Amino acid sequence: MFIDSHAHIDGPEYENDREEVINRARAAGIQAILNIGTGDPHSGALERAVDLAGSYPDVYAAVGTHPHDARLFDDKAEQRIKELAKRSSRVIAWGEIGLDYHYDNSPRDVQREVFKRQLRAARERELPVVIHTREADDDTIEILQAEWQGSTVGGIMHCFSGAWDLAETAMELGLLISFAGNLTFKKASDLRKIAARIPLSCLLVETDCPYLSPEPFRGRRNEPARVVEVARCLATIHGCDTQEIATLTSNNFATLFGL
Repeated sequence: MFIDSHAHIDGPEYENDREEVINRARAAGIQAILNIGTGDPHSGALERAVDLAGSYPDVYAAVGTHPHDARLFDDKAEQRIKELAKRSSRVIAWGEIGLDYHYDNSPRDVQREVFKRQLRAARERELPVVIHTREADDDTIEILQAEWQGSTVGGIMHCFSGAWDLAETAMELGLLISFAGNLTFKKASDLRKIAARIPLSCLLVETDCPYLSPEPFRGRRNEPARVVEVARCLATIHGCDTQEIATLTSNNFATLFGL
């Protein structure tokens, strides 16, 4: 059995066949999906993710403000996220939050401040965090060491694509390292070398769907059933079988979230 630790199946990409997508995931052995609510925190997008999780026993939700939307984060947004987490037991994480210096959809200084605020809020609510970081390793390390040191609730470095220093720091702070379909790409040899160094006890798998469809589905809309391909790649990297990766990553997820 597998767990997709990061998906976006509440989005418009699945409006016409969401039920079929979920059924295909179940048929492929996916026992749980963590659906991440993103978008303008004032738009209803977060509520949409929580409502979806409430409709399926094998779907959970995370809510937070993505670095792309950090410019939209304010006191009202923070309060809304806190209320959603309090209102629904299906909300098990705060995220995705972090830094994205690739697109810079929000100013970098705003991204940093909002990242810090949300880490503090998550600690206050004792919620694990789901962290997005792209081309921002140094600032992510600095902020995590300042804001997450001593936290007992852990979290996830989602769709990991950084350097070893970031992975090592994250694990020291109790975060798990999650790999997505980009791990399977032909030119991702450096990322696979890092994946080989991650202890099995710190690994998760995800799709980040509808993005990053793994080989041999690259270029198509991604979906949770394809997390199996990520697990298969990790199994090859670590010299074990896919079922072992499935079991270990599912247990890691369950332990993190107390499920």
